[in-house]
Amino acid sequence: MTGLVYKSTGSWYTVKSEQGDFIECRIKGKFRMKGIKSTNPIAVGDVVDFELDETSDAITGTIHNIHERKNYIVRKSVNLSHQMHIIASNVDYVFLLITINNPPTTTNFIDRFLVTAEAYGIETILVFNKIDTFDEAMLEEQLYLQHIYQEIGYRCLRVSAKENKGIEELKQLMVGKVSMFSGHSGVGKSTLVNAMEPSLHLKTKTISEQSKQGQHTTTFAEMYDLSFNAKIIDTPGIKGFGIVDLEKEDISGYFPEFFKLKDQCKFNNCLHKDEPHCAVKKALENDEISWSRYKNYLHILEGDDENYRTDLYNEDRIISDQSRKS
Repeated sequence: MTGLVYKSTGSWYTVKSEQGDFIECRIKGKFRMKGIKSTNPIAVGDVVDFELDETSDAITGTIHNIHERKNYIVRKSVNLSHQMHIIASNVDYVFLLITINNPPTTTNFIDRFLVTAEAYGIETILVFNKIDTFDEAMLEEQLYLQHIYQEIGYRCLRVSAKENKGIEELKQLMVGKVSMFSGHSGVGKSTLVNAMEPSLHLKTKTISEQSKQGQHTTTFAEMYDLSFNAKIIDTPGIKGFGIVDLEKEDISGYFPEFFKLKDQCKFNNCLHKDEPHCAVKKALENDEISWSRYKNYLHILEGDDENYRTDLYNEDRIISDQSRKS
């Protein structure tokens, strides 16, 4: 039998068969995906072959084959720095939820996520959530961030689950697709899914006022069928986004605005760091590239995983404003 993995809890996998039945399955033996050192061999979104177990009282299954993935998105394993954790596979869109101050989402986090999504071939749409909570300063910050990423070519949405703003536009993008919601804990992933599909009743929690961070409500990634012909993968909140398996010379290729200028650099293997006649650094000096994007690129290049939550775009705005005035 063939089915789609809807939930993974580590040892058990909920698989939906082609007949529409949900069956709890285990893995047969050890899976080794070619070229992937992963803490989880099977992920939500995988298409698998399985056999029903006739020996037990309850109907269970055993997975014996994983179909080839069209894509997948990973992050560094929390405890094993040289291994990756596959968040989800076979995804059409990933919606990265961003909040300005409730909790704050840093550009460092955004850019690390975008680099990984670019590297693994998944289109990312940035969703600025909780726009109903903005005061004037927060609105200015949000629009500035939106400007940075729209200039690069990323699609951006502004939504409020509470006031039902932007929800229909979001739903239209999701029709006929497998989408994934991701972001920090507390950015409103589950609340947004509930706004689109109230019958799901996903658990939600409030933001901790002391830490301005969200509390985990989703423990495992899980896929849901939505009534408007869409599938959504809800994922646990992510604090930091560790990047794995990218060679230094390849990283700039996952910054689209850098990649466009690469052939104008003097050296083919230019890292856009200390080399002379670098088109990226020239564009930076001319305020054609975001300073926060460039500094986050340097952090990734240098393997600086200690600054997951360091924000840079305030400094970016100051430098940009100064260059426009001069």
